[in-house]
Formats: sequence, C-alpha cells, structure tokens
Amino acid sequence: MNSTATPLRPFELACPDLSAERQGNTGTAGVWHFDSGVPGKPVMLTALVHGNELCGAWALKTFLGSGLRPRRGALTLAFCNLAAFDRFDQQDYLPSRFVDEDFNRVWSPDKLSDPSSSERRRAAEILPWVERADWLMDFHSMSVSEVPLQMSGVQQRNIDLALKLGTPATIIADAGHAAGVRMRDYGRHAEPGENGTRSLLIECGFHGAPEARGVAIDQMARFLVEAGTIDRADVPADWFTPDAPRQRAFKVTEAVATPSGKFRYAQPWKGLEILPAGTLIGWEDEQPVAAPYDDCVLIMPAANLRPGVTVVRLARIIA
Repeated sequence: MNSTATPLRPFELACPDLSAERQGNTGTAGVWHFDSGVPGKPVMLTALVHGNELCGAWALKTFLGSGLRPRRGALTLAFCNLAAFDRFDQQDYLPSRFVDEDFNRVWSPDKLSDPSSSERRRAAEILPWVERADWLMDFHSMSVSEVPLQMSGVQQRNIDLALKLGTPATIIADAGHAAGVRMRDYGRHAEPGENGTRSLLIECGFHGAPEARGVAIDQMARFLVEAGTIDRADVPADWFTPDAPRQRAFKVTEAVATPSGKFRYAQPWKGLEILPAGTLIGWEDEQPVAAPYDDCVLIMPAANLRPGVTVVRLARIIA
C-alpha cells in the first residue's frame, strides 16, 4: 500500500462461529429458507458476499438464534462466500474479501454460466434463491468509512424505501461498477419502473467496528417489518437503533478507477467529504484527479488499491 493510502485499521468486531449456521436447511450450504404458508413477499437477506464483512453474518446469526420466523410470505437467509470467510484473519483481513474474484461482480449471465472461479460456482448455487426473491437486502461493510451508507441504486422505488426505513442518514443512488454486476442489481431488480421488487445494499460502517453489527441488525429488522415478513411487535426492542435525525440522498455521477493499481490519495480521505471544484483527490499513475464540480461528495474511498478497482465514487446531493 502506498504512503498516502489509509493504513490498515485494527479489526475489533468478533468473528462469529458459523459452524451451525453454515449447514443451512435447504441442501445448499449456508442457505436457510422458511415459508410461512401465508401470502406475502418472498424476501431474501444475504451476508458474507465478501468474506471479511462480518456484520451481516452476525445479523443473520442473530435472527436464526432468536427463533423468529416469517408471519407472511417466505424468508431466505444466505451466508454467501463461505470459502472467503474461511480465510478470514483478524490481523490481515483484506485478502479474505474473496478467493478468486469479487463475488459482487459476477451477477451477469455470461459470468454465472462460467464456473471458472470459486465465486462464480458459489453464485450459481445461490442464484435460484436470488431469482425467487422480490425483496432483497445485502449486508456489507467498508474498508475506510465509518458512516453507514444505504446503497439504493438508481431506481426511485428503492430510494423511496431507503427513506421510509428512517435510517441510516446517508443514501447513495449509484449505478454499480464497471467491473461487473452486483447481486442486488441482478435481473429484474435492475429493471426500471414498478415491478414489485425492492433491493438495498447496506454498508454498515467499517469492517472491524463492533458498531457495524448493530447497524446490520437494525437494518434487518426494519427491512423485514417494512416487507411485512414480521410485525414490529415481534422484534426485540434492542434490535432497533434510533431513527436518523435527517436523511440525505446523494447521486453518484462517476467512479474513479485505477487501471494501474498505482493510485495515490492526496489526503487520507474517509468518505462524505464535500469538495469545491478543482480540489485534488489524488493521482492515477502520476496523473492528477480532481473534483469535477462544486459540492462534490466523496463516497467510499477504497483501501486496497488493486488494478481495475474503483478507488472512490463522486456524487451530488439530490435530497
């Protein structure tokens, strides 16, 4: 990592024991499915899309341990990239993000039909459950930023749902990644208009922050209540955090990538900084990269600057 990149932070969130949860009850490792037998939405919650993002695994483990089951519709819980999770090392946690390639960039027909990586093979196993879900929440965390972000995508139905949940304070409307399609944007979830689907990707804060676990549990509870899967009275009160005093939405206008892997930051950005036009963000292979407009918001600066990755997203305030 170069001298201007953010140094690796201590990882303080405990690693969950998933020896029981990884068995599942569907015949697919790590996948649990419960059908209420009552009409309602098919809902899916996904964790460990990246093996070093533990907060969502804690949320799903908490739900399974609570004894709660859906009152309406069906609920699927998936601990996704178990092979990457099995490589997790608290002292050196970045390499356990994936095994062969990013699991959250393989959700297109060409990649899903090509079993050339551990992640593509695992995605093909989980695909039938994703295809049947009308409502999907995918739990993630971040390598630098501490502030939870709701990644709504660009469809208005998802932005509206993010605002209705009442927290977190920051909503990011983004179109995804040039490197590949995310699971939350797979198939009909990315279609415009009202088609009955809802999909959100919650970034719960820094990977190793104990607080990220609480954010994940809160978002899980709010999402399931809003979907009608369970009633608010069913949920333990301590699962909820207070509503955000105010929510703001930002629309991503462009993403800064590093083809060379040699990007250097001008400052140790943490995310959500609002910059005047012309402010130097960093250098890509010694070429300066600056804020292209006033009130340019930095979204999710990355710590692991491998060739081809998104370094940071740039956004405007829209609400």
